[in-house]
Amino acid sequence: MLESNIKLPGQTAFYKGKVRDVYTIEDKLMVMVVSDRISAFDVVLPRPIPYKGQVLNQVAAIMLEATRDIVPNWVKSIPLPNVTIGLKCETFAVEMVVRGNLTGHAWRTYKSGERVLCGVTMPEDMKENDFFPTPIITPTTKAHEGHDEDISREEIIAQGIVSKEDYEQLEKYTLALFERGKEMAAKRGLILVDTKYEFGKIGDTIYVIDEIHTPDSSRYFYAEGYEENQQAGKQQKQLSKEFVREWLMANGFQGKDGQQVPAMTDEFVNSVSERYIELFENITGQQFVKEDVATADAVSRIAAALKGL
Repeated sequence: MLESNIKLPGQTAFYKGKVRDVYTIEDKLMVMVVSDRISAFDVVLPRPIPYKGQVLNQVAAIMLEATRDIVPNWVKSIPLPNVTIGLKCETFAVEMVVRGNLTGHAWRTYKSGERVLCGVTMPEDMKENDFFPTPIITPTTKAHEGHDEDISREEIIAQGIVSKEDYEQLEKYTLALFERGKEMAAKRGLILVDTKYEFGKIGDTIYVIDEIHTPDSSRYFYAEGYEENQQAGKQQKQLSKEFVREWLMANGFQGKDGQQVPAMTDEFVNSVSERYIELFENITGQQFVKEDVATADAVSRIAAALKGL
């Protein structure tokens, strides 16, 4: 699925994100259709990845259910493998990025000589992929278009983007969710390296929204061989979409002005699909079952689910 293009009963708004199509129902509920679109460097790539939407939606469903005791979440129903219906929250305009290891953006910042990221000072003498002494939170602004921007805790509070009281609660939820995610990953022989969470609010209640601990929002390493690879200075074997970003960079694309997205061959597209399915099976311990649903059937199943809410 590349585009959903459907009309739903009670629909009051529609928003097309990089990956998700979101339908608002009577300003109270949201129907999130997770497409097979894939983005990297904040650019939507030209070809969809088969079953990617199903993988993301189903991993998120499992992870959200497993963390309900930590923080309420927005999910009310999952009528289709790539569709979630949930509460419409007033979203906080920041993404809570939490990092357990010096990897990705944090490593690129560190390698450049910088030691402060989003107001957080990183220790000296670290190597790529080393564990931080304790996980760090490096928030970003939440952009509807273009690039999210790094921002510090102090700037968020000073600018009134999030109140001090709410932000402190978001930090607590973020660290608790990350700890649970790490525990679940460890049981599957994986390390949850870094991830991001989005939160919203209804009244005085904060909810975790969107997806958590999926390959689009998270990075995983295989635990087996981690120490040996670190000692030998080798790259870690990972499950995430970082390999897509690496492929793009190797082909001269980093999302900068004037750069063209390289052609995606059938072989590459299928390999990305297989990697997403691999992550689903590794992180959940369940066999992935491919499901294809006709548009007309999808609409009727979503409508039926909405009637029951």
